[in-house]
Amino acid sequence: MPIKVENNRTDRELLAKGLKKMAGALIMMFAGPTLFYIVTTNKENSFYIPLLIISILICFGAVFLAFKGLQTVMKSIFGK
Repeated sequence: MPIKVENNRTDRELLAKGLKKMAGALIMMFAGPTLFYIVTTNKENSFYIPLLIISILICFGAVFLAFKGLQTVMKSIFGK
């Protein structure tokens, strides 16, 4: 009985989308904590609360975007 070998190839367009998401997550991983540090050291600023909320949202967005990017990369490599 012959062994059937599937010829799966990586979907390069889907891989590129996943890598773009991961690059965006990398930028947000540096921007979020940096903004958070700047905001927490200047508590007298009148925009303290809005900037604090934005920095926390950027941090959560980075984690979400990294997860979705990794999921897209895995889908491009291994298929559905």
